[in-house]
Amino acid sequence: MLVDSHCHLDRVDLAPFGGRLAKVLEAAAANGVEHFLCVAIDLENWHAMVSLVREHANVVVSVGVHPSADAGRAPSVAELVKLARHPKVVAIGETGLDYFHGKDSKERQQGYFRTHIAAARETGKPLIIHTRDAREDTLRILAEENADSVGGVLHCFTEDWDMAKRAMDLNFYISFSGIVTFRNAKSLQDVARHMPAERLLVETDSPYLAPMPHRGKSNQPAWVRHVAECVAKLRDESFEQVAETTTANYFRLFGQAKVTTHA
Repeated sequence: MLVDSHCHLDRVDLAPFGGRLAKVLEAAAANGVEHFLCVAIDLENWHAMVSLVREHANVVVSVGVHPSADAGRAPSVAELVKLARHPKVVAIGETGLDYFHGKDSKERQQGYFRTHIAAARETGKPLIIHTRDAREDTLRILAEENADSVGGVLHCFTEDWDMAKRAMDLNFYISFSGIVTFRNAKSLQDVARHMPAERLLVETDSPYLAPMPHRGKSNQPAWVRHVAECVAKLRDESFEQVAETTTANYFRLFGQAKVTTHA
């Protein structure tokens, strides 16, 4: 069994699947992918996202506002906590800092980030962190806000081993996306080799960042298998071992997620 620990099912192109999310999940199940965390990026579309996945017992969700979301409703601790009471919500995020796309909004991003951490601490739910070109501020704010009390994951990790170690010291897991399969991702592949097994996760970030051999296409959860296979090869482990390890790690981190068979 595999888990796609980070995907955006509400943004996946359903046209090739007859307009049905169930077909996307069936394609994933055919590749051994049996559980999915559908990650929120804003508040305006959150209820529609939850409605889309409501009937699928093997899909859980998060609540949060992506750091690059310049428009839209600002998050408050009260609203995040309220929405997090929904039985499908297992995490807060994705949140964090993205200075690559938001150099002029650092102050706003940092405020939103602290708001999410406060909500995570109040609900006891782990954080899903997005960080790009903001290493030191990301780590500093996580430490200042005592995010280690809830932990979480640095998703779609693209940084070096030093940041991975510092994040793990703050009680965070490291998740690898299709980027790790790219031929030019040598530094990231080195991080995957050295990761302690108990802190390792895999994801697609669908519909973005499709792994090899599908690079450039619209991504889908079924292809998390390629990520796991690549990580297994890098670590000189079997695919089955990586699948078992990352699945166990996922359910340990997101303790409110339930093991189910495909819907």
